[in-house]
Amino acid sequence: MKRSRPPSRPRTRSRSRSLNVRALVALAVLAASAAIALTLPIRLGLDLRGGTQIVLETKSTETTEADREATDRTVEVLRGRIDALGVAEPTIVRSGENRVVVELPGVQDPKQAADVLGRTAQLTVHPVLGAAENAAEAGDGERVVPDESGQYLRLAEAALTGQDVKDADARFDQQSGSGWHVTVDFEDAGSDRWARVTGEAACHPAGDAQRRVAIVLDDKIISSPQVDPSVACGAGITGGSTQITGSFDDAEARELALLVKGGALPVPVETIEQRTIGATLGDEAISAGAWAAVVGTALTALFIIVVYRLMGALATVALLCYGLISYAALAAVGATLTLPGLAGFVLAIGMAVDANVLVFERAREEQATRTRPSTRSALTAGFRSAFSAIADSNITTLIAAALLFFLASGPVKGFGVTLGIGVLASMVSALVITRVLAEFAAGRPAVLRRPRVTGISSTGPVRDMLLRRDPFLMRRPRRWLAASLVVLVVAGSGILVRGLDFGIEFTGGRLVEYSTATRVDPDRARDALADAGFPRAVVQSSGDSDLTVRTEELTDAEAATVTRTVADLGGGAERVRDELIGPSLGEELRRDALIALGLALAAQLAYLAARFRLLFGTAAVGALAHDVVVLVGVFAWLGKPVDGVFLAALLTVIGYSVNDSVVLFDRVRELLGRERRTPFDRLTNDAILQTLPRTVNTGMGAVLILASLAVLADGSLTDFALALLIGVAVGTYSSVFTASPLAIVLHGRDAGSRSGRFGKPGQNGTRVPAGRAERQEVP
Repeated sequence: MKRSRPPSRPRTRSRSRSLNVRALVALAVLAASAAIALTLPIRLGLDLRGGTQIVLETKSTETTEADREATDRTVEVLRGRIDALGVAEPTIVRSGENRVVVELPGVQDPKQAADVLGRTAQLTVHPVLGAAENAAEAGDGERVVPDESGQYLRLAEAALTGQDVKDADARFDQQSGSGWHVTVDFEDAGSDRWARVTGEAACHPAGDAQRRVAIVLDDKIISSPQVDPSVACGAGITGGSTQITGSFDDAEARELALLVKGGALPVPVETIEQRTIGATLGDEAISAGAWAAVVGTALTALFIIVVYRLMGALATVALLCYGLISYAALAAVGATLTLPGLAGFVLAIGMAVDANVLVFERAREEQATRTRPSTRSALTAGFRSAFSAIADSNITTLIAAALLFFLASGPVKGFGVTLGIGVLASMVSALVITRVLAEFAAGRPAVLRRPRVTGISSTGPVRDMLLRRDPFLMRRPRRWLAASLVVLVVAGSGILVRGLDFGIEFTGGRLVEYSTATRVDPDRARDALADAGFPRAVVQSSGDSDLTVRTEELTDAEAATVTRTVADLGGGAERVRDELIGPSLGEELRRDALIALGLALAAQLAYLAARFRLLFGTAAVGALAHDVVVLVGVFAWLGKPVDGVFLAALLTVIGYSVNDSVVLFDRVRELLGRERRTPFDRLTNDAILQTLPRTVNTGMGAVLILASLAVLADGSLTDFALALLIGVAVGTYSSVFTASPLAIVLHGRDAGSRSGRFGKPGQNGTRVPAGRAERQEVP
């Protein structure tokens, strides 16, 4: 025994060095995360803090194309206008070639904000050529525009433009009592032009229309004063300043001043989406999401502690570290946390459990084989064996998160960012922090004396039952495929029978959510709105005193009528959310949704084909397509809306449900390398039985998180959690009873196409190709 010790010492020292390196990395990551979390707050989206979001689209004109450069200039002009509005922490960014997304926290009057932002503010100053009877009297190079009183004036070409303006300010004249006016200061060149224009006008007699100078904003005369008699002919008004007078109140004067000062938009803009969310909804959403996170995490931690004992407790500590790392990463990248993003953060907690479960189950297998001398060695082997499955399953989820980020918009994009950060943080948590804690604890003398306390010294009740019964689930794979086909047809028929209730994100229109003093029956509200002139309004109850009205595009007057109707029924109504989406954006979102689904399936197939050969990739993607159709069909039968939040859930299911198939096929690939003589159907069955404990435990962790989200979270997140619960259930079923049988059938066809002769039957009664019974090749 003494002779055997020296060779083991280098391995022990190497293992200790590796543990020390991982511990230093873990401490560095946690220290950096804590520093970031304490110094950088996370930006909350409008759905969590209240405010208005406006999406503008630039439009080309005859002289200017609405390209990236013109849109960037538009952003700068809009930023000046927003700063003048005095909004705290506004956000304005270009999205794509010709979109501008503006977020205005705390602004609850979307009409005012949209009017200020959307006006082109083309300021021009024109000499007046005389009066006119109507607009048809315009000569060459002239314009005929009505003045403030409605009298038509013939205007010459513009002598000054908004580019000549240096500053503008709203002021109140207390001495003369003339009220509010706007003082405009010109640049040096503009000052000379202003003096020339007013000098020419001063040459005409008082009362003559040609003694006036017209100031035009967006093709409308806002002021056309006569030049004061004190101004001499040819001299003009010097000093580079003038006043725009009129019957302004303080708000109108300030708005005009900021439009003139902010400059003209290089191209016109059109409002294609508008969302207003009350701060009350934001407070409730934050509270509900926080409770869901606390309760879901506590239940998940309790579950893994019961199943894995000491290792489960250490994994819980790593789970808390995961939360810190995720929070710090969100703050560091400047991500905006939205309501679906909060859901993605909660969901990623459940996904973080998956990597720990994979490692602990592999360690249990290592202990069961009795080939490892200690718990610590079994853990090391478990981490090494589970690494490929952890990497593959997380990469597939990252693919879905990347598609959400690049193809989606608004809150769904934020969900993709949160999900991607959560997946990366979960890998650090499981592969670094959990490993450091677990290997350190496994080497303690107290743990060595009591191996059962680790929770991985025994195989567990699920694995014991499977080993004892050894069921041959894949004896008749075509029957499982037939059952999957029945489920597919029953669920998918809902799409044809009931149709899909697309949200306004995909159809365009206006959605207004009200909080009423008393509960309003949706049918009664629907009838009242029909009598008020809105027969196609879709009315839904979203809570005890919440009512959602979805209609086609409404004018502000029509929206006021809807509000009055709801208020009369509910004894008063407060508007807590107001969303407006143009039809062009809805059509684009529908197209992007189909592209996202198609690319998600194609990306999964490409990755799985590269990692597991084309046969496994085809089987896994076939199961994914099955899951997508079933989930969409169930939502059609339930009459649930198919909106942006559902799209986030659907793409998450694509990334999440494939994890089971990846883990299963990773085990099949491993067994193919060791047991080449075992028939493929029996080998696949063995892989199912060996990975089923991991599937059950991971599924339970996800269900606990999602159930907390469904019960405690906001109404829109309830549908999100419901979609993911359905996706987890269907994905777990399809990985075992759809992907596996499909792989077996495809493998049999592939083998049969390469040989027309068959040898002896396999263990399930089917025949395998002659000459291949002794050696089972990797497909």
